[in-house]
Amino acid sequence: MRDFEDPGRWDAAARHYATTAHPFTARYAEAALKRVPLGPADRVLDVAAGTGALALAAARTGAQVLAIDFSPGMVARIAEAGLPTIEARVMDGQALGLPDGSVDGGFDAVFSIFGVIMFPDWRRGLAEMARVTRPGGYGVVATWRREGAATFLLLSEVRRRLFPGIEGMAMPDGVIGLSDPEAFADALVEAGYRDPCIEVVTYDYALEVAALADPEALFGMSQDWARLTESQRAAIIGEIRRMAKGRPVLPVPSTALIGAARR
Repeated sequence: MRDFEDPGRWDAAARHYATTAHPFTARYAEAALKRVPLGPADRVLDVAAGTGALALAAARTGAQVLAIDFSPGMVARIAEAGLPTIEARVMDGQALGLPDGSVDGGFDAVFSIFGVIMFPDWRRGLAEMARVTRPGGYGVVATWRREGAATFLLLSEVRRRLFPGIEGMAMPDGVIGLSDPEAFADALVEAGYRDPCIEVVTYDYALEVAALADPEALFGMSQDWARLTESQRAAIIGEIRRMAKGRPVLPVPSTALIGAARR
């Protein structure tokens, strides 16, 4: 089992994730929401919701939201928000314990923001999303480009430059499989959606240089970081400080693909 397939790993990361990753992924969640017209009568499912960047944003539209994740720690973070229009449950996105979508039921919109791409069987995850979407409803998925994003992208770039002989971590199969827009569109159709539209979205991840004092909080989820020795880690941190050139924030441009389709 790879680290990102282990719910315990995500449980341990939930506290750091809420403060380091959530504010950044929320920008892509907002971009994804713009692809779907939502209102107070709509039902939304957030698959592999993490700490709820999409779920919380969808709730602000007045929609009724079910947020699911296989990590109890992540689900607990969403529940702590205490919003009456969000229900949070522990559930496997590859086998949703939910009825099929129909003209009389199902979800008006099903989202997965950097979630289904982490599944061991990401195709099954997409098919499950489509299964519970009502006819005419929407499915929206966000994936990183093959190089990754934010601290993962920065660490990978610096590691390759300083230590080219060290093999980098393998990206999740879903990231590789969906990193090409045409392949992404085909995968949505194969899952049961139609008329896919794939858009490229780039935002800067603002890495606060002061946060390098606690590098484990920034890079601890990366297998690249785990493979480095203490001296190599120190060299990585030193190089990132040099790249910042005395600025308090180092921008890391991070590109995602957002795919939206109808059921």
